[in-house]
Amino acid sequence: MSYFLHILRRAGLGFALSGLVASSAMAGGQPPKYALSDLPPNLLENAHAVVREYEETLLVKSVGRTVQTVRRAATILDDNGKHWAGELVSYDQLNTVNYLRGAVYDANGRLIRQLKASDVKDYSLADGFSLATDTRGRLADLRQASYPYTVEFEYEVTSDNPLFYSSWHPQAGEHVAVEHASFRVITPADLPLRYQERHLPGNSAVARSKQGALDVYQWQIANLVALEQEPAGPPLEELMPAVLTAPTAFEVQGHRGALTSWQTLGQWNYDLNAGRDMLPADVKARIAALVKDIPDERARIRKVYEYLQANTRYISIQLGLGGWQTFPASAVSATGYGDCKALTNYCMALLKAADITAYCALVRADEADIRTEFPSNQFNHVVLCVPLKAAKADTVWLECTSQNEAFGYMGSFTGNRHALLLTPTGGKIVRTPRYGAIENRRERRADLYLDAQGTATVSVRTVRTGQEQDAQSQLLHGFSPADQKKRVAESLPLPNFSITKFNLVTDRRTALPAVVETLGLTLPNFAPPSGKRAFLTPNLLSRLPALAAPVGERRADIWLDHAFSHADTVRIHVPAGFQAETLPTPVQLTTAFGTYSSQIQTLPDGTLQYVRRLHMPRTRFPHTDYPAYVEFRRKINAADKAQLVLLKNDA
Repeated sequence: MSYFLHILRRAGLGFALSGLVASSAMAGGQPPKYALSDLPPNLLENAHAVVREYEETLLVKSVGRTVQTVRRAATILDDNGKHWAGELVSYDQLNTVNYLRGAVYDANGRLIRQLKASDVKDYSLADGFSLATDTRGRLADLRQASYPYTVEFEYEVTSDNPLFYSSWHPQAGEHVAVEHASFRVITPADLPLRYQERHLPGNSAVARSKQGALDVYQWQIANLVALEQEPAGPPLEELMPAVLTAPTAFEVQGHRGALTSWQTLGQWNYDLNAGRDMLPADVKARIAALVKDIPDERARIRKVYEYLQANTRYISIQLGLGGWQTFPASAVSATGYGDCKALTNYCMALLKAADITAYCALVRADEADIRTEFPSNQFNHVVLCVPLKAAKADTVWLECTSQNEAFGYMGSFTGNRHALLLTPTGGKIVRTPRYGAIENRRERRADLYLDAQGTATVSVRTVRTGQEQDAQSQLLHGFSPADQKKRVAESLPLPNFSITKFNLVTDRRTALPAVVETLGLTLPNFAPPSGKRAFLTPNLLSRLPALAAPVGERRADIWLDHAFSHADTVRIHVPAGFQAETLPTPVQLTTAFGTYSSQIQTLPDGTLQYVRRLHMPRTRFPHTDYPAYVEFRRKINAADKAQLVLLKNDA
């Protein structure tokens, strides 16, 4: 990742962008500050950077305006921490940057230089596929050639978008320690703060006070040691201290709402977009004619969805209130494009013309699920929910931004999470489709022909369904055949091979989307004879790596969030004059983490058949179970690498 992209990611750019980090004005001749020698030794352990001071204040001026002020000083210890030497502050027509200042100090705390106006670059933060966006960013870069050094930034942003209050994450990443951090929210008494504290150290809970007629909420923490992402553990944001905040009432460009529950947030979104599902008469007639001879409700929905896919394309448009208010369905009908809100609203209108009721739903896509216990705007995407009349417990979910997504499939992008359904009576938390090990399957069959010199030719057919096919589907629809072949080749765990045949196709005959991959391979020197014997590993392509044993005490629980089921069958056609001398011992593992089996047998015609099965459910375990999980993975890895021995007959 480039330096600039790392700054963008640390800034947390998403559905609605806002400035995130800090800066401070320095006067010449000041005494040394932030000297490296002042740091406690434990904060340097396993750290690439140390946040020396992080002060953030959110001042709620009114129901429609907030002012965020941030000051951050960070000591950069090595090249891996250099992204902390820059500060990106984003702005748009709803957010104004009042100032951005900074300075840099040497290891002894002496001022090297202050940030000049010419050092601050202004960039468009267009994502490359947006037709129109007013989001820009000011980037200050104080990187130095030698380490360590300390940067100090301060900035202030006035926002007319109080739908989003600050969320305080003082330790924003791994290998970063924190010396001291504080967070204040100052708000009028009639606009009380809603907040959620997460993983705060002892004695760090909120301290409440008064500042005249204003209520003050304040948090402080100190001496947080650097953390590292542990294997099979949750994202570090699930372990690090945080304070999430949200308004009780807000107003965006004259549209006022309450945020005291999911119901009120959903009501604001629903009312904001009410009446924008009107279609031209000719389009309504076209849809009515399209479905008039289709009695089955699900089939009618599919027909409308296919019409949407064939006649629209996704283009993001983010201008002011346009982050939440959709373009009218009539505009999408006329232009053929729209963002996620517009295309979802348009599909809802098309279904209405087919006498089918549907509802838009807000979801957090391609990220961790929302925190359902803390109603707030945590969403970055919109999908469509279609409750079936004929089956009260059944629902069709539609991703309206893709011309290639299978009907009714959410996948890893929006599946297995909660969504906020927008109805005339307000918001309701619902679940998107869940995909477990039964749905997420990979079934592979290979025939390997070995010659007497040890060269193998292999034909492989792999069928992936559910979330197991997501990556292959993106490959199929997003890359040329040559690039598809190249990327598949890069993923094969083989030391020396050439691809003689390649094909990747979608199979839409199944209930879940499936991608079928066909490969022809040549493996020179796959099992060269050594004397009278040849050694080979029957597991060609499905080896699960072992995990490193824990060093020191394990901190995080075990999160196995991707459920899947793998089945492999490899038939090894032995060359004339050879027979199996030694076969690997069958392995059967049954644990709470999952199940595994592998065995090889000789078929009546002398062919050797290897069968491997791995089933992993979505499960979570306490950190004390990690040694047992490591042992489970070690045994799988050993079985996956087991070799068989072929012996050449003397005759």
